[in-house]
Amino acid sequence: MAYIYSRAFEATWTVKRLGDQSDFSVKFWGVRGSIACPGDQYQRYGGNTSCVEVRCGEEVLILDAGTGLRGLGDSLVKDGQVIKGNLFLTHTHFDHINGLPFFAPLFNPQNRLKIWAGHLLPELTLHEALGKFMAAPLFPVPLQIFAANVSFHDFTAGEAIEPHPDIKIRTAPLNHPNKATGYRLEFGGRAICYITDTEHKKDRPDESILSLIDRADMMIYDSTYTEDEFPRYVSWGHSTWQEGVRLCDLAGVKQLVVFHHDPGHDDDFMDRVAEQAERERPGTVVAREGMVLRP
Repeated sequence: MAYIYSRAFEATWTVKRLGDQSDFSVKFWGVRGSIACPGDQYQRYGGNTSCVEVRCGEEVLILDAGTGLRGLGDSLVKDGQVIKGNLFLTHTHFDHINGLPFFAPLFNPQNRLKIWAGHLLPELTLHEALGKFMAAPLFPVPLQIFAANVSFHDFTAGEAIEPHPDIKIRTAPLNHPNKATGYRLEFGGRAICYITDTEHKKDRPDESILSLIDRADMMIYDSTYTEDEFPRYVSWGHSTWQEGVRLCDLAGVKQLVVFHHDPGHDDDFMDRVAEQAERERPGTVVAREGMVLRP
């Protein structure tokens, strides 16, 4: 252990569905960091980049728009329903937004989407950032290709957002190049925290994260590296599953979910991480594409 502590997004999509109003669940559509990874060695955990669906009763929240967003979009529109909602991004690095141009709901003029981000101001607006991403010579078609009613909303990390009367979202700044935002989603007396991409300090916990995750039911955490690997990647903006364990223990979080897997970590590597994390903190799970968890 590197130190000992001394103290003990997205998105709301309105989709007409039947079910328990108190149901609170998470489905992983993309769990990888940095770049999508095809190949047999990534079959068990998946190779798509960050995209998480959170169901709050009849409301569907989406966190990040990596390549996993394509599969989620296809699932949302397969029955032809009109979709209205919000998409919350942690940040606008390519691996967290490159699924956006392939998100099927954006091509239906009956749909409405609000896209939010809390890390760009004052240097840039979200509309400007995504406009640069979807522009020549980096991309063949501009933002205007979307037929849906799309709007762009900037906030400052640390602000609270209420996308629905029954859903509360708290935010916090993360330690990442070009900045990023962490989210806490509260519904039905329970809380899920989504904390990726962030780099921890060697000698102390991140107090902003500790406050955000305090007594949460679940924390999905940036575990790109192992403790042995981390010294080689200081300043790259990522953390370790071991740090996730420490934060959960300090903040009284019930369950840790290991997330944002490094593209160099194949299925066998992730199996070893899963075994070690379970021994270190029983109940910890490693995120896999298609996995559904309930806090």
